[in-house]
Amino acid sequence: MKEKVILAYSGGLDTTVIIPWLKENYDYDVVCVCIDVGQGNELDGLEERAKISGATKLYIEDVVDEFVNDFVMPCVKANAVYENKYLLGTAMARPVIAKKLVEIARKEGATAICHGATGKGNDQVRFELGIKALAPDLKIIAPWRIWDIKSREEEIEYCEKHGIHLPFSAKNSYSRDRNLWHISHEGLELEDPANAPNYDHLLVLGVSPEKAPDEGETLHLTFEKGIPTALNGQTMTPAKIIEQLNILGGKHGIGIVDIVENRVVGMKSRGIYETPGGTILMEAHTQLEELILDRATLSAKKEIANRFADIVYEGKWFTPLREAYQAFIEVTQEHVTGEVKLKLYKGNIIKQGTSSPYSLYNESIASFTTGDLYDHHDAEGFINLFGLSLKVRAMKMADLD
Repeated sequence: MKEKVILAYSGGLDTTVIIPWLKENYDYDVVCVCIDVGQGNELDGLEERAKISGATKLYIEDVVDEFVNDFVMPCVKANAVYENKYLLGTAMARPVIAKKLVEIARKEGATAICHGATGKGNDQVRFELGIKALAPDLKIIAPWRIWDIKSREEEIEYCEKHGIHLPFSAKNSYSRDRNLWHISHEGLELEDPANAPNYDHLLVLGVSPEKAPDEGETLHLTFEKGIPTALNGQTMTPAKIIEQLNILGGKHGIGIVDIVENRVVGMKSRGIYETPGGTILMEAHTQLEELILDRATLSAKKEIANRFADIVYEGKWFTPLREAYQAFIEVTQEHVTGEVKLKLYKGNIIKQGTSSPYSLYNESIASFTTGDLYDHHDAEGFINLFGLSLKVRAMKMADLD
């Protein structure tokens, strides 16, 4: 009886050509696993394609809600943004994919897991760290680090030689990754940072700000303990809220980011990320927190947000450090409950008012008029003590001169 390998299968050319390659080079039974994290119609026709290419079985696992609830929401609560721009769309999806690959490997009694990530990217790191953390006994196969295939043309030629005729074109196109949270674009004119993006050709989830409507649109988000629970007064799951915000944000040119980022493997890469719904959600959550969290907690949380983003970006989800940081974040979210109103207008998210029963904003204190809780005279003693070290140093320097 042949050994089994679990192939992380997207249905694209790269992972499809891996099926006959695995059978030829390892004599495995290939079990394809497609993890549905919200990539939409990219899943159409997968079963037929996998079987034509030689797979013995195909799993299509719908994990959209698990992806959003257990992986996206912790990042929203953390306000985790990599290098101040990237909302971690691809990085957040990799650990749930690795988790499901391992679960099906155990179910099928497989001895190996194979992925189609290239030898230059972050995803090879993310997939393999996840697999090593959850199933250190399983063999990992990464064809792009082994085979001699170098181009789409060679991939198509390999399939043809093995009697597999598929509707793929060798025509160059952007390299894309899509899930419910975002879509990324790399390649073509983006490979030169000196080039402007061709947004008319590139954008999938929305339009550029220039092509957005001339009229803005106001929306209303409700949060409970850091989690979005309703949009415009209608209760929805977080996944459904993201889906609806993607439509609204895309319409108004929200969430388009052009970044040259630092990959885990050491190189810089340029990409365009469309994250319309995620950008709105993160902004709303940030606005609510600034109303609720005290100064010291907010300051500490910002520091941890950067570290949390690095951990997720580097594929270290299944680590004690991520769990520890997340435990801190969960405590900070206990009172992050309230309402946020925003206006979307030509790529901008404009604050329209925020409220919470746990707001620390006190009009009696903050008002320019004197309130009962704040005596202006108290500021003098505070400033004298707060600035004492500066005054002592200045006096010492004056004596030395």
